[in-house]
Amino acid sequence: MGLQAQTLVSAKWLANMVNRNLVGPGLRILDTSWYLPMMNRDAKKEFAETHIPGASFFDIDKCSDRTSKFDHTLPNEQFFADYVGNLGIGKDSHVVVYDASDFGAFSCTRVWWMFRLFGHPQVSVLNGGFRDWVKRGHPTTATYSRPEAARFTATMERSWVKSFEDMTKNINRQQFQVVDVRPRERFLGWEPEPREGVKPGHIPGSKCMPFWEFLDKDGMMLSPEKLKEFFEQSQIDLHKPVCGSCGSGVTACHVVLAAHLCGAPWATVYVGSWYEWFTKAPPEHVATVVKPEI
Repeated sequence: MGLQAQTLVSAKWLANMVNRNLVGPGLRILDTSWYLPMMNRDAKKEFAETHIPGASFFDIDKCSDRTSKFDHTLPNEQFFADYVGNLGIGKDSHVVVYDASDFGAFSCTRVWWMFRLFGHPQVSVLNGGFRDWVKRGHPTTATYSRPEAARFTATMERSWVKSFEDMTKNINRQQFQVVDVRPRERFLGWEPEPREGVKPGHIPGSKCMPFWEFLDKDGMMLSPEKLKEFFEQSQIDLHKPVCGSCGSGVTACHVVLAAHLCGAPWATVYVGSWYEWFTKAPPEHVATVVKPEI
């Protein structure tokens, strides 16, 4: 593995790099925006209209195993290496990821995690995202120049990924704590899931920590002290193994980032998340909750 990059970088720091024309093979910026259909936003179209100068678009839907029936199944090592290599990212590139969500961070944590998963720790999250970048008056552009392709080699750390089988065994063995970052209303079965045919609910024994609660009102990551408090209040012990889950393995990565910032760097992700669990698990392991009658 290469050098460890600073986990979070500020808009001020990145703007300084952009202004000094340092975006290139040594520094690559990725707009990793992705939205649920209910959000009524087109990430690619928005990128074409406005983005941080020098940024490329990372398509989370494309950089996945397209043969899987589940959304966002991880691609294999060669696919990931080719995909990011075509974005001009090589073994020595420092990668900065952001998204343009209203939250400040929504999908960017998935790409931050993927780079680390595939053996590239020189990756940072732009704290506050595009929202903070614009708010601070930093430049944006509609111009895109495709970077020259680079050679990237990927080696996956498979122990960081939990499978459906791992999750099933864990119900009885309780070897790791499961944190679900979907809204509490979906976790409790009170509001519908965004995917057709999938009912709300949760994996037995899991705890709910909605992903946006890792952020403050300005979309910035909470301090490590406040993050630790949130984990504690949610009855999650960071000294023991933790696994993130969500709808399809995107926002689950907020758990990994938050734990990492608290000094617990090896949190894992159940990539199949609720979509796969609901589809495959026996009824007794699908903890759906009937909305109480008023």
